[in-house]
Amino acid sequence: MYYILMADIVDSSEYSSGPLMDEFKQLVKKVNKEFDDGIKSPLTITLGDEFQGIMKDLSSAVDIIFRLEELIVERASGFKMRYVLLYGEVETPIEERHAHGMLGKGLTEARNRLTELKKSFNRFEMAGLPIADQLNKLFVLFQHFVDSWHEKDRQVVDAFLKYGDYKMVAKKLKKDPSTMWRRERSLAISEYLVCKELIKETVNAGH
Repeated sequence: MYYILMADIVDSSEYSSGPLMDEFKQLVKKVNKEFDDGIKSPLTITLGDEFQGIMKDLSSAVDIIFRLEELIVERASGFKMRYVLLYGEVETPIEERHAHGMLGKGLTEARNRLTELKKSFNRFEMAGLPIADQLNKLFVLFQHFVDSWHEKDRQVVDAFLKYGDYKMVAKKLKKDPSTMWRRERSLAISEYLVCKELIKETVNAGH
């Protein structure tokens, strides 16, 4: 039984394939490098707009989802991703250099769930875990915050995630501090961070 993470790009056909794929590859490469210790089989692009990988534990898998979502904001990648995290069977040996050539019920189910998720407004689904129901509810909230940020908000959101304090954000962006104080509240930065903490606490309590 392994933690299988699959994801694809939402509405990928609406984007220019060259720049989209280049950015997608960069995201996958960066996350594989940053989370090397938490990955059993690296995130591998299996189709043009989809990846799969096997994580060493649930905490690493959730942290990778958080990191990808925040990288998309930081880099203004311009697309959104849909994720399935499933605890399931992989019956063939684990490929530690790339996530190709493995078979198992868990991989099949994860792919089927990713396909089904396209019919939903949700971008996140956890399955095969005792705490899947709690996590799915929390990720609905997580998605609400992330998806409420518009393209024009990305620079400010990224600055708050990096520097935290509105005075520091104002200094870095050369903006008025009172404006940044109001922006912190209108963008629900504190609520977003609380949601992340609740997800992490749920993961830790579920072990």
